[in-house]
Amino acid sequence: MKVRSFLVGLVGGVVGTVLVFVVLFLLGFADVDSGDSPTPTPARTVTSTVVEGEGLSAAQIYEEARRGVVMVVSTFTGGQGSFPFEMPQDSQGLGSGFVVSDDGYILTNAHVVESQGQRADRVDVVFKGEENTSEQVSAELVGLDLEADVAVLKVDPDDVKGELKPLPLGDSEQVTVGEPVVAIGNPLGFDFSVTTGVVSAVDRSLESPAGPGYIIPNGIQTDAAINQGNSGGPLINAVGEVIGINEQIVSQTGGNQGLGFAVPINTARRSYEQIKEFGEVRYAWLGIQGQTITSDMAQAFDLPVDSGVLVASVVPDGPADKAGIRGGDREASVQGQMFVVGGDIITRVDGTSVPTMAELIGTIDEYEPGDTVKLTIVRDGNEQTVDVTLEQRPEDL
Repeated sequence: MKVRSFLVGLVGGVVGTVLVFVVLFLLGFADVDSGDSPTPTPARTVTSTVVEGEGLSAAQIYEEARRGVVMVVSTFTGGQGSFPFEMPQDSQGLGSGFVVSDDGYILTNAHVVESQGQRADRVDVVFKGEENTSEQVSAELVGLDLEADVAVLKVDPDDVKGELKPLPLGDSEQVTVGEPVVAIGNPLGFDFSVTTGVVSAVDRSLESPAGPGYIIPNGIQTDAAINQGNSGGPLINAVGEVIGINEQIVSQTGGNQGLGFAVPINTARRSYEQIKEFGEVRYAWLGIQGQTITSDMAQAFDLPVDSGVLVASVVPDGPADKAGIRGGDREASVQGQMFVVGGDIITRVDGTSVPTMAELIGTIDEYEPGDTVKLTIVRDGNEQTVDVTLEQRPEDL
C-alpha cells in the first residue's frame, strides 16, 4: 500500500469552525514549476555559534523566554457555514508568536492570521503570567509577507502588565546540523508547551502556504515535536536566540513524526524590517519563466549541462530582457511533458549554484530591488556571464 505524506500547516482551531487549518501539501521540496518528482534538497554544514557544553538547559531557555512567547488567537467573522444555506458564522484559529521589540512588535506566521485570502478581523495575543495566570491583549495586524509566511503584529506596551520581554534573534546562517534546539508554542491548544530536539538539516526549500511556485529558501528542519498550534512560535538555540519560526510539518498522519520545519530568522527579520518601513515586503525580480533541468531532459535535448534552469521565456522589458537573456523558441516533449527549449540555461548567480528553479527563486529573493547580479549562463554550448539589474517584483505576480 502506498503511504502518502503531507506538509501540514501548524495552526489549530479553538472555537467554531476551523478556518485556519492551512492547506495540506503533498510532500515535496523540489522545483514546483517543472513537474519533477519531489526530492528533499541537500543540507549544508556551517560553523555553529553554540559552544558544546556551554549552552543553556531547556528549563533555563523556557524560563528566559516564556514571557516573550505568546498565544495568537485570530478571529474571522462571517465565515461560510459547514452546510448549504447555513448562516455565516465566526471562527477562530490558534497559533503562536513571540515579542521582538520593547515597543510591542510580535512575529508570527502569516497563515496564523490569514486564511484563503481573508485576513483575521481581530487578533488577540495571550501572555503567560506567573504560575497559571495569563493575560489577553488586543493586537494590531501591521502587515503580512505571504511568500515567506511571516506576519507582524503590534501590541500597546501600556496594555500589558509588566515589561515586554523581547526574545534575542540569532543568525540562521550560522545554524549547524545537530545543534540542540527548543520549540515553545501552543500545540493542539496546550498552551506554552516546550519541546526539545536538534537541527536535523538546513537549507531546505519549503513550499510556502502562499501557493505552488512560492518557495521559502534556507528552511530549518528539526525533530523537536511541533504540532498544530505551534505555527509562529520560536525555534530557539542553546544560547537562547531565536533561529527560526516554526511553520509546518511533514506527516503521514497529520501529527508530529519528527519532521518539522521553520522559516529561518534571517528571512523573517527581513520581512519584519520591510513591513515596519514600507508596510509591505519588496522582493527583487528577475523576470523569467523557467524549468528545472533534469537528467532526462539533458539527455533528450542533448543539453550541455545536466542541472540548472532552462529559460522558457522572458518578460518583455523586464530585468532579464533588458540584460539580453534569451527565452526558448520551440516546444518539445519528454515523457509526455511539454518544455520550451532553445533558451539560455542559468547555472549560477554571483557564483552560487542554482541547480533548480526553486533555488534560483530563493537566491534572487535574498537580493534587493536595484541590486545587480552576475548570472552565469550557457548559450549555444558556451558559458558566459551577464550582469542583470534586478527590479521590484510587480504586484500582479
